[in-house]
Amino acid sequence: MPDMDGNKEAKQYHADIAQKTEGFFLKGSNSLEWGMKNRLARIFNPVSGHTVMLAFDHGYIMGPTSGLERMDLTIVPLIEYADCIMCTRGALRTLVPPTVGKPVSLRYSAGSTVLTELNDECVMDIEEAIRINASLLAVMVAVGDRYEATTIRNLTRTVDLGSRYGIPTLGVTAVGKDMARDARYLSMASRVCAENGAHVVKTYFCDDFEQVATTCPVPIVLAGGKKLPELDALAMAYQAIDQGASGVDMGRNIFQAGDPVAMIQAVRAVVHDLETPEKAFDLYNTLKDAS
Repeated sequence: MPDMDGNKEAKQYHADIAQKTEGFFLKGSNSLEWGMKNRLARIFNPVSGHTVMLAFDHGYIMGPTSGLERMDLTIVPLIEYADCIMCTRGALRTLVPPTVGKPVSLRYSAGSTVLTELNDECVMDIEEAIRINASLLAVMVAVGDRYEATTIRNLTRTVDLGSRYGIPTLGVTAVGKDMARDARYLSMASRVCAENGAHVVKTYFCDDFEQVATTCPVPIVLAGGKKLPELDALAMAYQAIDQGASGVDMGRNIFQAGDPVAMIQAVRAVVHDLETPEKAFDLYNTLKDAS
């Protein structure tokens, strides 16, 4: 039994000071439960409200693409500069040191490869995500594709299971091969993800990107896409942030750059410090020349 005689009477009630109930800094996330907010606050910087996610999950459909032949040599040195890493369970277990302490956006859906028809995917067991301590579950959603209904079912199932254990879901937009990657269709794809419960959406840049970002009620992170010249990639990131994105999820534009370590630091300068593409490119060249 507690020693009640030795327990000092509480006196510091501070009745003149109202208890603060702060709102959460990410849009669309204020009503989430504590565990989800905590995971999201590890992915997104609470000061800038943004994130730099390093994507190297390409091998699950593309195999050992350029820059990912030896991920222990090309990816591991980049991880310290990322806010979050996006990868498969296989890459995580075999190559990523468990001591890095970075939140993991787990590629949670998988299926066909580039050798066949893409987007025919399924999702893994939630217990696997829990075992590897995932902070975000990434599921592809193919709006306008023959597998649209399958991928939306994958998303809704992932949201349901992830919510049970406090793990948020990332909806990764893909559009049908006959659909243009323009604001009209990317807005629709992003909104479909959010309306079906995704807590974050990953999508591509396009003209009038502000329409995509503002009509999505949850944070948008920019997909890096195909390799661009370094200045062009920094300009794309800058425009996306300026038009409402909450971060970037870049892979090839970082690990296929002339100097990947310098590039990810330049991307950070754009995303978190709002540096112009030109100043970020100067930083890239300075770091590259010094390495």
